[in-house]
Amino acid sequence: MAGPTVALFATCVNDTMFPGTPDAVRRLLERLGCTVVFPRQQTCCGQMFTNTGYFDEAVPSVRTFVEAFDTFDYVVGPSGSCVGAVRHQHPMLARHAGDAGLERAVGELTPRVYDLSEFIVDVLGTVDVGAWFPHPVTYHPTCHSLRVAKVGDRPLRLLRAVEGIELRELPDAEQCCGFGGTFSLKNPDVSIAMATDKADHVVSTGAEFVVAGDNACLLNIGGVLGRRGDRARTIHLADVLVSTREQPTTASATTAGRAR
Repeated sequence: MAGPTVALFATCVNDTMFPGTPDAVRRLLERLGCTVVFPRQQTCCGQMFTNTGYFDEAVPSVRTFVEAFDTFDYVVGPSGSCVGAVRHQHPMLARHAGDAGLERAVGELTPRVYDLSEFIVDVLGTVDVGAWFPHPVTYHPTCHSLRVAKVGDRPLRLLRAVEGIELRELPDAEQCCGFGGTFSLKNPDVSIAMATDKADHVVSTGAEFVVAGDNACLLNIGGVLGRRGDRARTIHLADVLVSTREQPTTASATTAGRAR
């Protein structure tokens, strides 16, 4: 029986800076029996506008998102931040626009938008995706994944099922890394201090990799790790899950790598 057709919501950060991550999602979902399509009309979800208070400027992003994805039963993205923004900010922006048709379309679409970990666990009904990643890793639950998208322990359940992995607990795991989109631009000193705390916690585990579901957060953490020359590297959850004995994810293929 054929698996579901999935629309890949790449997100603008991944499309611009980490294109390997959407490709890893595609390869992973195809391995799990899905048909993956990439709607080329998609653009930014508008979160940066919304978080900064530019609601009017964010509304066109909502309209474009609906036009790009409204015909699909499943929309999957490798970012708890962007998925959370679609599910929680788009309804508010549609109301702000005073457009009943847009509000109705958003209300019908947003329940079909999933973070990658949610889709695998809740829709595909599995935690064992056939991955092999023989490295010690620690997991950082990004703020929006945890508090907005509310992915819960799904990423951890997926990681625990990976063959060969050694999962180490991250101290103060729920503490923010300091990225926060425009927060890191407006408050760079505070952001760097928070990222340094997070990097210190990663290093304390002795893990070779820190895993997360948002590359922007990994970029912030990886910047500190890279500048200091720490052993630990950053890697997106999708890159861990797509890795197999036949096609391992190498250090050079990690998405955020040693950002400097």
